[in-house]
Amino acid sequence: MDRVNTLIAGYRVKAARRKIYRDTVRELSALSHRELCDLGLNESEIKRVAYQAAYES
Repeated sequence: MDRVNTLIAGYRVKAARRKIYRDTVRELSALSHRELCDLGLNESEIKRVAYQAAYES
């Protein structure tokens, strides 16, 4: 039973990280070019920034 709980907990962590990634991409993609520049970002960096937010923090 402990293995099942571990698998479920791992799945929940992965699902939460995927949600953070998707939400970050969606929110940053909704910004205008000017707003991204104000944040010091370019459109080509959106996926990298989202990945870092979800998986490297």
